[in-house]
Amino acid sequence: MKSLAELEAIRQKTLDKVAMRKDTEDGIRVVVGMATCGIAAGARPVMLAFLEEINKRHLTNVTVSQTGCIGVCRLEPMADVMIPGQEKVTYVNLKPEMVPRIVAEHIVNRRPVTEYAIGAAEKQ
Repeated sequence: MKSLAELEAIRQKTLDKVAMRKDTEDGIRVVVGMATCGIAAGARPVMLAFLEEINKRHLTNVTVSQTGCIGVCRLEPMADVMIPGQEKVTYVNLKPEMVPRIVAEHIVNRRPVTEYAIGAAEKQ
């Protein structure tokens, strides 16, 4: 960055992206548990996999964020997927290689991947 004009262009581009996400009625949220327990279990690569897959598919209506402890440390890494009009789904025991399927089936096609969700994990 060499000038104030370049800085202003970057600022405006970022503000446009934020506004675009706020304006979508279909705002989907992915929240990854990134407390100490989640990080120790491998949550960071899982979060990076969500970001990579969402960017690869150019899904502008999806935001990925992090939170502290979701509350069931033995099932970490965990992520909540919240789609307007649907129940929240909590995915557990995640690995980065599971993320493309969650994005394709749940986020894109609106069909939760039940075998990765908390109910299925508790039956094991």
